[in-house]
Amino acid sequence: MTAATPTTPRPAVIEVDDLVTHYGTRRILDSVSLRVRQGEIMVIMGGSGSGKSTLLRHLLALEKPTSGRISLLGQDITQMDEFELYALARKMGVAFQGGALFSSMTVGENVMLPLQEHTKLDRGTMQIMMRIKLEIVNLAGFEQLMPSELSGGMIKRAAFARAIIMDPALLFCDEPSAGLDPVVSAALDELILRLRNALGMTIVVVTHELESAFRIADRITVLDRGRILATGTVEEIRGSSNPRIQNLLNRRFDEETLDPDEYMKRLTGEGAPAR
Repeated sequence: MTAATPTTPRPAVIEVDDLVTHYGTRRILDSVSLRVRQGEIMVIMGGSGSGKSTLLRHLLALEKPTSGRISLLGQDITQMDEFELYALARKMGVAFQGGALFSSMTVGENVMLPLQEHTKLDRGTMQIMMRIKLEIVNLAGFEQLMPSELSGGMIKRAAFARAIIMDPALLFCDEPSAGLDPVVSAALDELILRLRNALGMTIVVVTHELESAFRIADRITVLDRGRILATGTVEEIRGSSNPRIQNLLNRRFDEETLDPDEYMKRLTGEGAPAR
């Protein structure tokens, strides 16, 4: 009998090393390091003010950190100029919270927008690609509607169609289930899984929806007060002995204990960021 060949670990396509971010004097991210593997769905979770949205903005190169390194597909984006970032954007898709569709454009025009920005394809080819992506998100035949004519769930799916129109290697999703009823939210979760399985994308999802996170994640990273508490599988996160993680999972209030000197500084405004 032939011995089984060990599975080769998938390479990391997102690498974050010792990331630090300040807003004024306040430290928002504190020595954050993270690896996301090729073809993986990584969910980033945390309570309000944990730093998860700031981390996402850094991954999208919308903000520069105070220090640290971020590598996407082998390229250090903290050292790239705007032209290099523009070229890298062709390999990335983003589904923004709320959909972020342009209200003055039809669904089809919204979905085709990245093709118009980044390619020189003729309009007929772009329309074919747009219809294929609308088919994938179950919006076939809706390309002539305006965003105002869509439901919340349909807007989210149209945003996914736009995010994947160029078959990106990396897909970033910001709170995809926010504000949706449980049935529509579950349908979006299934869509994320289908995109990964069918197109082989690496997907990063920022969410506070526990049920959604547990349904779609290969691994979960839990952020708290700008630091990573843990990264692991759904089972590992659920079974964590860290009390702050259990407070998050069980929706328990975590009362903050302040040092007396720190409390006095907060009351007097000492050390507050300059405006």
